[in-house]
Amino acid sequence: MRSLATALEICGLTDVGKLRDHNEDAISFDTDIGLVILADGMGGYNAGEVASGIATQVMTEVMRAQLAAMPAHIKTAGSLWPVAHEMLLIAVDRSNSLIFQTAEQHPQCAGMGTTLVGALFYDNHLAVAHVGDSRAYRFRQQELTQLSRDHSFLQEQIDAGLLTVEEARYAPHKNLVTRAVGIAPMVQTELHEYAVEPDDIYLFCSDGLSDMLDDESIQAILSVQAHNLVLATQTLVEQANAMGGKDNISVILVRIRRDFGVDDGIWKKVGGWFGAGN
Repeated sequence: MRSLATALEICGLTDVGKLRDHNEDAISFDTDIGLVILADGMGGYNAGEVASGIATQVMTEVMRAQLAAMPAHIKTAGSLWPVAHEMLLIAVDRSNSLIFQTAEQHPQCAGMGTTLVGALFYDNHLAVAHVGDSRAYRFRQQELTQLSRDHSFLQEQIDAGLLTVEEARYAPHKNLVTRAVGIAPMVQTELHEYAVEPDDIYLFCSDGLSDMLDDESIQAILSVQAHNLVLATQTLVEQANAMGGKDNISVILVRIRRDFGVDDGIWKKVGGWFGAGN
């Protein structure tokens, strides 16, 4: 399988914030295989950072192993259409199992869990798997679009018409998630797929960013700093801290540098058979 190092530019940063004494977020990315993972842990003592650390490490290892074990003819074609979703789901399930087992075996980790957003870039597409309220956004032609939808109590209230999006920003219980990795033997992962275009920027973040900065503020920063991902990442974290930094802040930015589609027509047909989205 071809490396995506020349097609993707990835930059990530995680910060403790202004009020917390330790960082329970974890990030991981691999430009060669187009993999991005961000987790926001929860739990007593330091268990949250244990959960997020397990999630990012296990998911990275499982994805690398699955990609390495792909049949030679798929690697040659370069297309992951038939298996991308399944690989992400397997990786999240493995992470969930290990976190849950660790919590059962170690009383100090009881009840720990983590949100998770993971992404795999391939064949001019992006598959996004997420659990909880860590988010994925797309910045295209100066417009920011939220791709993921929070699994949270507040989102349920918004969906039910009990709160507006603006009211939700100031509502209590902002951090009550309705799904998390590692809190039960099984996890329900939401997964979507999107076509990518050159010059797109994809943002993955914990709620330490999205709670402090609204979409308009994030869009404004990306509009000004789109040419420099390192500076954009730093600015997003700095601004979240300037607005209070009430939680750990994690950001990963991915720029699409060039087309990385597969030319082999038969593999594009296979992709169609497996219901590729938009």
